Amino acid sequence: MEAAPNASNFLQRHQDYLGEFVYGGIDGSVTTFAVVAGSVGAGLDSSVILILGFANLLADGFSMSVGAYLSAKSEAHNYNKHKNVEYWEIENMPEEEREEVREIYRQKGFEGPLLEQVVDILTTDKDRWVDVMMKEELFMMEQRRSPLAIGAVTYVAFILVGFIPLALYLYDYFFPFAGDLFWTTCALTCLGFATVGGLKSYVTETSIWKGVLETLALGALAAGVAYLVGDVLERIIVG
Repeated sequence: MEAAPNASNFLQRHQDYLGEFVYGGIDGSVTTFAVVAGSVGAGLDSSVILILGFANLLADGFSMSVGAYLSAKSEAHNYNKHKNVEYWEIENMPEEEREEVREIYRQKGFEGPLLEQVVDILTTDKDRWVDVMMKEELFMMEQRRSPLAIGAVTYVAFILVGFIPLALYLYDYFFPFAGDLFWTTCALTCLGFATVGGLKSYVTETSIWKGVLETLALGALAAGVAYLVGDVLERIIVG
């Protein structure tokens, strides 16, 4: 019987966009939880919390995804612009460009006939030549991921993880919840933070405990500040 794929295999298959999912999820959970905490601190009704929470969830998520899309698209445009310049220089200044290749590989320790052989091999194919110049001279790597997919993954992550702080309030709207809404929401959100923090540690290749604790601390700090601000403003404005 074939073993079911484990979590590590799943992450490896989808790791091209895992970074966007992690940071979109972190931003979604932190900002939405901050809205909830601030609203509770201000003593607002649950229905108001839902309105503010979903408005923040949808609008901020869209804004973040658009930013991620435009950033990726701008990066791809910048890469292609410099790539076209390198093609022009190879066509119109071949000897200067050959000398640049020679200098690059001389600094890597190549010399004599071996250096000349490397230069000859690399410069016989224009595409390979340009690729060398982009990586070794300009330190630029081609972005092969779709900007649209990057924006979409960011938005989906923001919505999915950012919904956690609102889930219990939405449930309570239809089916009255007997327990403490806010503290139960805090517990659920902490689980969300811990999950995303674990994914973050996979992306950054750091300790899983470090990723979890950092994300929990960030969420707690944002929620604490929002709660205090809401409480202070409620006392000042409402009295």
